[in-house]
Amino acid sequence: MTARISRPFPIIFALWAAGLGAAAQFGKISILYDLLVAQYGGTGRVAFMVSVVGLVGLVFGTTAGIIVERLGLRRVLLAALATGAGISAFQSVLPSYPLLMASRIVEGMSHLAIVVVGPVLIAQAAPPRHQGFAMTLWSSFFGLSYALLALIGGWFIARGAGSLFLAHAGYMAAMTALIWTLLPPQPPLAARDLPQGGVLAQHVEIYHSPRIAAPASGFVFYMMLYVALLTLLPPMLGRDRVIAATSMPLLSIGISLTLGVWLLKRMPAVRIVQGGFAVGLVAALALGLFWGLPHVRLAAALLLTAALGMVQGASFASIPQLNPVEADRARASGAVAQLGNLGTTTGTPILAALVGAFGAAGVIGFAVPLCAGGILDRKSTRLNSSHY
Repeated sequence: MTARISRPFPIIFALWAAGLGAAAQFGKISILYDLLVAQYGGTGRVAFMVSVVGLVGLVFGTTAGIIVERLGLRRVLLAALATGAGISAFQSVLPSYPLLMASRIVEGMSHLAIVVVGPVLIAQAAPPRHQGFAMTLWSSFFGLSYALLALIGGWFIARGAGSLFLAHAGYMAAMTALIWTLLPPQPPLAARDLPQGGVLAQHVEIYHSPRIAAPASGFVFYMMLYVALLTLLPPMLGRDRVIAATSMPLLSIGISLTLGVWLLKRMPAVRIVQGGFAVGLVAALALGLFWGLPHVRLAAALLLTAALGMVQGASFASIPQLNPVEADRARASGAVAQLGNLGTTTGTPILAALVGAFGAAGVIGFAVPLCAGGILDRKSTRLNSSHY
């Protein structure tokens, strides 16, 4: 383990800010969606432009968690941020579609490195009494980045797609300089402290280990629910759609940073994850039972989102709680990235198909089994049954 950092909070907030930039590697395409469809033709082309970054994480997430410790966390993070800056600068000229897609694949590797290394370095920097807050803060980076982009995106859209790409390049370059300044050099881990065996053997070890795999095995249910519900549920709520679309992500982040942090000081993160899914299951059932009552329906949707906010922060907080060894934290973060991307890739199309076939009942048929899966997750249950 690396020695405790004397002034941790500037580093923690800088790493979180770097995470906002990583999330914007997705969000910038979403915000510019209509402009890019006009530029490159076809919604399918631009949809793939969004998803290819996640597909890189889906394929290589656990592999990244295995190798980042061998390369050095600080070195990997700085290289990923600098690469992200260069890629966005290249994209600002709006190159041909094949070149842009090639750049998005490279950007996917940059994104993956940041989201694997970030939580490990934050856990390393945070004092024990503030670790729950630090990890919960990190967990907010994706939703908050999207909210900020939605707030400022109109200004950039009016000035053309290249302006947002260029602004993102400048932001990532600034994060590179800030992290280089704040984060002290780290000695490489000795070979004896690194996981042994080939990549395939280590994959088997990661997903066989309750402590390494538990954060990811619950997180996949969360990501399937969260992204799909934020995308498809508000339009189904009629006159309340604007309130829901605005309030759901902000409520999730707010609950995570307040009630979630308070609970992390009093109970293990794994139990909070399962408790959040339990509240979410009740909210999902209420959503189905009272769908015909608009005010109750909206309250149930907001409660479901709030419950997922508890899961969000506690999932990341469980990484250092369950894994005191730095290399295991990196492997757990890689698994979270991999299964998280599986959730974002599969959740929305599954919910869309269910809603298309069954209407509002499809939401309940989607949310209830996933919440139950989060509660009954075998690896988390084994940890609880052994008193953590």
